Amino acid sequence: MGFSQIGVSGVDLSSAEPGLLAWLAAGHHGQMDYMARHGLKRARPAELEPGTLSVITARMPYLPLNTPVDWPEQEQARLTRPGEAVISMYARGRDYHKVLRARLQQLQSRIAEAIGPFGHRVFTDSAPVMEAELAVRSGLGWRGKNTLVLSREAGSMFFLGEIYVDLALPETPAVTDHCGSCQACLDICPTQALLGPQKLDARRCISYLTIELDGPIPEEFRRPMGNRIYGCDDCQWVCPWNKFAQRSTLPDFEIRPHTSGADVVRLLAWTEETFLRRTEGSAIRRIGHARWLRNLSVAAGNVEKTKALNTELIQALTSWLHHPVPWVREHMAWALAQQGA
Repeated sequence: MGFSQIGVSGVDLSSAEPGLLAWLAAGHHGQMDYMARHGLKRARPAELEPGTLSVITARMPYLPLNTPVDWPEQEQARLTRPGEAVISMYARGRDYHKVLRARLQQLQSRIAEAIGPFGHRVFTDSAPVMEAELAVRSGLGWRGKNTLVLSREAGSMFFLGEIYVDLALPETPAVTDHCGSCQACLDICPTQALLGPQKLDARRCISYLTIELDGPIPEEFRRPMGNRIYGCDDCQWVCPWNKFAQRSTLPDFEIRPHTSGADVVRLLAWTEETFLRRTEGSAIRRIGHARWLRNLSVAAGNVEKTKALNTELIQALTSWLHHPVPWVREHMAWALAQQGA
């Protein structure tokens, strides 16, 4: 079914509540109001879905089957190529929400065939669920210093999903932490979003800035963003454990056109209609055309000045100076200023 590991967690997450409350109180969730809206229901599965006694957790790798062994080096190289727009690896295939939800439903059906009907609810990053906490408690991995779940067998290049069930299942044991003294992820973060081991200020994270943030990107982060236009993988490709990252057998995660190796100028030419058509079925679509242009403008402003490329960039950026959204216009003007126009 495409999963690489299945685990089972209990529903008592009370020990995680203080950390969640402190993170929210510090405002580290930024504009992600939904993180606070549901309060502690996120840490209380039985309140979110009454009758829940156990949580089945699942891990699904997303690297395409033909991903080369030296993919970390190749991803690092992308960040230095003039004019290339870099999209996070998880978003280069089909929208994982659709894939994972369908597979979890299939898993639920298989279980029902074996034991009979039971109460359940499937989650794929779609509700107030502490996915990483449940994954760690059920032995899918440990919490890395970059806050992601890490596995000795699979690194961190995988999606997580859950099935809340009204069955009292035996819990699978947790695994020990294997980060040791390594702090490669902390050192490499371009915007210093990682304040310490397992301490993330989302407001500084490039994934948050390019995907979750609605409105202008603070100027202090625009230069560090480089040519990343959707998400950021730096704290993953630098992680030593990702040399063990598994490949997916599902065709859904094969790289789609325009998500790898595309150049900033070409993507800036997309109208809203083109954007919606070419991102259909992709996680990228959720940010909308205005944020897409905003992110591209930052990448354009960071392109090293070369005579040929500079001319094309200036033309592409100038074409959006009359965009109806004020902060899109501001971003285009900023990028033009960086290019000396």
